[in-house]
Parts: sequence; structure tokens; C-alpha cells
Amino acid sequence: NKLRDIRENPIQLLDQLPESALSIKDFRRAKVENGRTVWALLGEEASYDKDQRQAVIQKPRFLYYDKKGDIAEASAEIAHVYLNDKELEKMQLEGGIEISYNGYLLKSQEAIYLPAKEQIVMPQRTTLIGEGLELQGSSMEVDLGDSKVRLLREVKTKLEPEKLAKQKGRSGQS
Repeated sequence: NKLRDIRENPIQLLDQLPESALSIKDFRRAKVENGRTVWALLGEEASYDKDQRQAVIQKPRFLYYDKKGDIAEASAEIAHVYLNDKELEKMQLEGGIEISYNGYLLKSQEAIYLPAKEQIVMPQRTTLIGEGLELQGSSMEVDLGDSKVRLLREVKTKLEPEKLAKQKGRSGQS
């Protein structure tokens, strides 16, 4: 059954399309496991390169839903999405990247999402901003599975104790 084959491997359908049909306006793609959305990718326009098995998405928004229900949202100028037969293998965001997660904002010029590791790697200078806190590093890794951030090399820290105290007071009032 052709419909079942397409559902099981939607990338195969893209390989059968002629070059001219491989541009999509208002791009949307999501991964759902056991009724739970794992991630969603949206963009103004996408084009697919069959030979590279790569989609290029303009003005992408990427939403990652962790197991606790928290959402990480990333935006950029361009996303390069690498696909294997059924899965997102890797996504590389470029230009004006902002990632918001649990009250923090990450800013960089490049970010690479590795779904198999539940990890975001930012190989260029990255800034992490939270209430009363600003960290910079020449690169950063974010482990989405256990919500850990690692700043690597040339780390700078700016703390605003008054704002941190307010934040601590608010979280202790629950």
C-alpha cells in the first residue's frame, strides 16, 4: 500500500518529486512519540536537496518539548536540516540565534541540535542571560535531557546580586 509506505517513510516521497516541486511555503514538521510532541520545526520557506538529504529553512522556529513539559524555543535566520530515512539526524541554525528555555535566553551565531544526544552545541561565542545573571563563553553545550549547560573556554560572568536575591525570594515563596 503506497499510503502506508509514505507514512512509514515520508522522506522517500521527497526523493520521487521533481526538483521544481521541492520548495515549500509555511513549512511545518513535528516529531510525535507515544502521543507526545518531541519537537516541532516551523519556517517561512523550505527547500529540499535530494542529493544532500538536506532541507534549508528560512526564518526557522524550533520548539523542543522536554519530558517535564518545558519548552525550549529557538529562532534563527537559516536552518540546515539533515534527514536520514525517517528521523531528523542533525539541525544547524545560523545567524541571530536566540534560544529561550526555563527563563534563560541564549544568544549566538551558530547552534547545532543533535537529537540522538538531546544536545545543542554552540561552537561560537555564546551569551546566556537570566535574571541577575549573564555568562559568556567562546562556546557552549546544552544537555536538554538533564538541563545542564557547559560554557567552554574564555568564560566571563556578570552577577547582579539584587536581582538574584529577588529571583531566589520568588522561587522560595511557592
